[in-house]
Amino acid sequence: MKLSKGKILAGVLTLTLLAGIAVAHARRGHDGEFFGGHMLGFFTHYLDLTDAQQAQIKGILAKNKPAVEPLFRQEMESHKQMMQLIESGTFDEVKAQSIATQAAQIRAQLEVQHARMASEAYQVLTPEQKTKLADFIAKREQRFEQHMRTHDEGDRVRE
Repeated sequence: MKLSKGKILAGVLTLTLLAGIAVAHARRGHDGEFFGGHMLGFFTHYLDLTDAQQAQIKGILAKNKPAVEPLFRQEMESHKQMMQLIESGTFDEVKAQSIATQAAQIRAQLEVQHARMASEAYQVLTPEQKTKLADFIAKREQRFEQHMRTHDEGDRVRE
């Protein structure tokens, strides 16, 4: 089965999400591991990852942690600043725009880092695992699209 560019991109995006969740879990010290146990467990089971594949993916995440950690701290600081502005009682649109712009730049850097990690992790998968992941993503996208259609229909009914 030949994978389309869209399915490969969707796979990379899913692995990006997986990497992001893993790094977020690591930031909180989840399971005492760098790679959050819950998500790795899900993908290990779903894709039947070998011990060697799991170790490779953990290594990829550990290797990229020094680049990602400071970005997470900056992202949290931007969020904190925005919350302080919201709670201050006086809204300063210029300051809010400045914080939002900074946060967007940080988010973009994080997305690039996540894409790098996901791309490396994707290369660890066998062709069969890539196909299974593409099928998982396609089903997930269908559910999301259905959810959005249902949500949009609900909004129109209320209008």
